[in-house]
Amino acid sequence: MFISTPTKPGNKTHILVVPFPAQGHMIPLIDFIHHLSTLTPTTTITILTTPKNLHLLTPLLTTTNNNIIPLILPFPATSSASTPEHVQGLPPNAVRQFIPTLSLLLPSLRLWFESHPSPPTLIISDFFAGWMHRFAIEMGIKRVVFSPSGGFMLSLMYSLWTNMPKKRNDDVQEDDVVLFRDVPNCPKYPWRQLSYMYRSYVEGDADSEFIKKCFIDDMASWGLVVNSFDGLERVYLDHLMDVLGHDRVWAVGPLLSPRGIDSRGGSSAVDLDFISGWLDTCGDIKVVYVSFGTQALLSTRQTEVVAEALEASGIRFIWSVRDPLPTAGDDSVLHGFEDRVACRGMVIKGWAPQVAILKHKAIGTFFTHCGWNSILEGLIAGVGMLAWPMGADQYANATLIVDQLKVGVRVCEGPETVPDPNSLARIIAESVNGDILDRKLIEKLHADCLEAVSENGSSSKALAQLVNKLTE
Repeated sequence: MFISTPTKPGNKTHILVVPFPAQGHMIPLIDFIHHLSTLTPTTTITILTTPKNLHLLTPLLTTTNNNIIPLILPFPATSSASTPEHVQGLPPNAVRQFIPTLSLLLPSLRLWFESHPSPPTLIISDFFAGWMHRFAIEMGIKRVVFSPSGGFMLSLMYSLWTNMPKKRNDDVQEDDVVLFRDVPNCPKYPWRQLSYMYRSYVEGDADSEFIKKCFIDDMASWGLVVNSFDGLERVYLDHLMDVLGHDRVWAVGPLLSPRGIDSRGGSSAVDLDFISGWLDTCGDIKVVYVSFGTQALLSTRQTEVVAEALEASGIRFIWSVRDPLPTAGDDSVLHGFEDRVACRGMVIKGWAPQVAILKHKAIGTFFTHCGWNSILEGLIAGVGMLAWPMGADQYANATLIVDQLKVGVRVCEGPETVPDPNSLARIIAESVNGDILDRKLIEKLHADCLEAVSENGSSSKALAQLVNKLTE
């Protein structure tokens, strides 16, 4: 059974949206659909979800636009016991299993599609839902891929799945280097820093082959929407057009919430006015904001080192942590940490209004795990970045901002690495008081961000061109 509302009479365009239910994927897609629904108020947008993931769509369903309709499809009862019924706060090691799991909705989706009085004329789906390409062909309509990651990372992914270098079956070593000769600037990475999705591929394994087919089908789809912009990744966007063999690649980023700067992704654990009032007492670009996203979880020792470095740096800071700081014994730096730094530091336990914090003039540096959403939020806020990539697309994102764009400094790498607290304290201090960050380059990229999303900017034009294509 499915739950949805019929398309409004008279509509000529009906778009089906298939998200991937992970926070880093949902947030930019929700923002994109908001913009799309605003620009196409007579177009019906149906967005697929499962019963226990329906809450993730709340920002969409509470919008003033009423052309967005949820399609709620439960997973079939025949799913195996090892298959998750739904995903909330998707852990990194569950993504691989959930890609084929999500495709179990296909039979119900097909039934809904065939019985709908005005079925979709186009599909937009996350790049982890590559199986929608063949479904679109079956239904005789076009499919557009939505990439929550940037063009550089996407170029690396397409290269991996096209050329298949050093498969896990080949007894590859963690430090073996993979060179991407077909990607601009010939980037190279040790095996351990490649996409986990690719590193886990085993020839002949059903899930591995399914995931490979998804990425190949992404490349065969009719169009591609990327959460990026010309001033950031023009060389890689052009490269993607060459790889895909067409120019239907639209860079529409940075995708930020049209609902207000304090509402992106969730409700703040601390009142925004209180945070802003505290920041108002600080000097311009003198505060470091620390956050490692929704998926990365620091070990107790890593947490201790970050705390020790923040305390030793003498710098004002805001530190957003997913959970309360670990229980600390008398010999741990965490014991009494918040009391000792209370005059110059704030620890937010839970969701922080990151976009609003970064945009405050007091923030000078963003200490980040280099998730793509965080990168774009940092760039549009005009802050420098301290990079600690830990997995997924984060190594590629760090390469882009540190090595290519020169607007960040790499301070650590890897999910298990423990940085030296003294070195980390020095870098934190120098990021606001020294010259390790090039503020002129940071300001230039910040200006490019603002230009891209201005009325006549490249991303605004790309979005308008996309809307024209979708509603033809």
